Amino acid sequence: MIKAQNVYKSFNGGRVKVLNGVSLEIAKGDFAVILGASGSGKSTLMSVLSGLERADSGTVCFDGQEISGFNDRQLTEFRRKYTGFIFQQYYLLSHLNVENNVRLGADLAGNKDFREIIKAVGLEEKCRRKPGELSGGEQQRVCIARALAKKPQVLFLDEPTGALDEQTGRDVLDYFVKLKREQGFTMIMVTHNENIAQMADTVIRINSGRIEEVIKNTSPKTAYEIGW
Repeated sequence: MIKAQNVYKSFNGGRVKVLNGVSLEIAKGDFAVILGASGSGKSTLMSVLSGLERADSGTVCFDGQEISGFNDRQLTEFRRKYTGFIFQQYYLLSHLNVENNVRLGADLAGNKDFREIIKAVGLEEKCRRKPGELSGGEQQRVCIARALAKKPQVLFLDEPTGALDEQTGRDVLDYFVKLKREQGFTMIMVTHNENIAQMADTVIRINSGRIEEVIKNTSPKTAYEIGW
């Protein structure tokens, strides 16, 4: 589904080199974890794969279509149509309630059934509450619902459990995997957590902007079997 070839990315006029010739493939329906320490280039790699950032050189293809050559309008349309994002920071609009925060994602895809997603994440009784009235785990579930309301083909996650306590974190991870299995989307998660990587189908280790290792996991663990 996603293929990157010889991708380079730098910032500050080329003075800060972040990705140094990255090549990888992620299959449709895969749960891939990009694993690396802070500063390894993993978040930048996710941004390039998702069309949030452009590579300086190299190619990124989605279902055989080279998105690295898209202009701004085409990239915006690509992200709107195909991708969903969940970050460690919630990025919810504080003046909107749960329903209207989720509606923002739904409207991008013309999805009229977004209230079913709110119900599915267990927030039906809190749909009129604003983010400040919710716990951290509940706010994260709003983010999940907003991303899924777009009906993405690929869900990108950047340290999604970093701000959560252990029990909430496990519950959220379990929910991600359950939804991926039910809906068939591809999931790409960036993390520095070795334990979470044990849940993935594919583990991509990155260091100093280069792919060090790609591991295929034949026996992924559940969120309740990994260490924390």
